[in-house]
Amino acid sequence: MVEIAILAFAVLVVLLTLGVPLPYCFGAGLMVMTLVGEATMRGMMLWGFSQLTNPVLLAIPLFVFAGTIMSVSGIAASLLEFVNIFIGRIRGGLGVVAAVSCAIIGAISGSGLTGIAAIGPLLIPEMERKGYPRAYATALVANSSVLGLLIPPSVTMIVYGWVTDTSILASFLATLGPGLLVMVSFSIVNLVMSRKFPLVLDEPLEFSALMKQGGKKTINAIPALLMPIIILGGIYGGIMTPTEAAAVAVIYALPVGFMIYKGLTFKTLLESGKESASAVGAILIMILFSLMLSQIYVMEDIPQMMVDKIFEITDNKVLLLIMTNLFLFGIGMIVNDITAIILTAPLLLPLMSALGVSPIQFAAIMGVNTAMGGVTPPYASILYLGARIGKVKFTEVVKPAMTLILFGYIPVVVLVSVWPDLSEYIPRAFGY
Repeated sequence: MVEIAILAFAVLVVLLTLGVPLPYCFGAGLMVMTLVGEATMRGMMLWGFSQLTNPVLLAIPLFVFAGTIMSVSGIAASLLEFVNIFIGRIRGGLGVVAAVSCAIIGAISGSGLTGIAAIGPLLIPEMERKGYPRAYATALVANSSVLGLLIPPSVTMIVYGWVTDTSILASFLATLGPGLLVMVSFSIVNLVMSRKFPLVLDEPLEFSALMKQGGKKTINAIPALLMPIIILGGIYGGIMTPTEAAAVAVIYALPVGFMIYKGLTFKTLLESGKESASAVGAILIMILFSLMLSQIYVMEDIPQMMVDKIFEITDNKVLLLIMTNLFLFGIGMIVNDITAIILTAPLLLPLMSALGVSPIQFAAIMGVNTAMGGVTPPYASILYLGARIGKVKFTEVVKPAMTLILFGYIPVVVLVSVWPDLSEYIPRAFGY
């Protein structure tokens, strides 16, 4: 059976490499397991659809819808202005604004694509006007958008907690420390790289003028800033489940978008609904097929067999963690984060347990590696979207994006693996 599982996985990888749509790739893997192996497609389809009715998954379309509303309603613009007034006037400050704004948006939407979609059209032209190369500005905003996958609430951590039977709240908190560290590291790398750009800085304001403008922007941003406070406060205060918090986010965003920022109209609301429905439909189809294939692997005891084979090669924890990170990085380069988690988390969790890595630390390891795939070719969905929004060639964006990953992101990946407290300290403080 191991040989059949390897064959199914090989078919999956080959089709992914050829650019075949994800559901067909997983469907082909399922066909191999069904035709050659002993799995029954009828039984797996019934099981897969029963899993999709889990109320936990309802949080995904709701967070996606909330993020889409936020990008067209003016909420994102108000957050951007709020952050910019305080740090936008220092050299390289606009780049820091990108990282911080994407972190705040991540605390609302739970999606990596929302940051680039909401911030990119506003910030990229402004950064170019201030002297940043357009390709660099696009790469920075796109890379910072992965913070939406790390700063809670995160759609990927909802899926991780669901497939591994780990507390979703603990999974949220596991990626908070790494997410904040990525935000800081991107800001530092940006400040260093900005020295070589011919930046045009705004005239510094006197303290009284700065406080006056800062006060106005703060008051204007209060309704937007209340969104992450309500969502995260409700979740971690035990008032709401993640699904209920996602529903509250949508309900709160509607009057704020219509009546306060007035960027939301019935036309844009309808467009947001269509866009969200299309995105959620694609996500759920991928979840169904990848979940079925992953479950067949688990039923055939492939994870434990894989653990035994790996320990025959080496039992060195450091070497095995390096191999795991490289494997997850490679998977993230060819599939999206949700698919990677559903496919690999059940396979790798027994190995992590054998190494003494807790499910909470493994949530962070999975999170930072699969999020990086969103800006790493060939998959790089966030980077492709960024190039389209920034109106630059994808080949021009790759070099600055890889520089940010090498010096700003890879160090965090290493720290998450070797320093358990980076991912476990905050969950422990909340009793997990």
